[in-house]
Amino acid sequence: MQAPERDETRPRVVPAVSMRDLLASCAAATAVSTPPRESRRPDPEQLTEHREAA
Repeated sequence: MQAPERDETRPRVVPAVSMRDLLASCAAATAVSTPPRESRRPDPEQLTEHREAA
């Protein structure tokens, strides 16, 4: 009885993404999906109202 032939097919190539591209895509996704921050500086009207109330 003969030994079974080994599978000599080439290994399948899996598409790879570089770490740089992966991090860039994550940063882009975060930038697009994060709403803009509100301004930290209050309106001048809010400042005068706060001073008057104090």
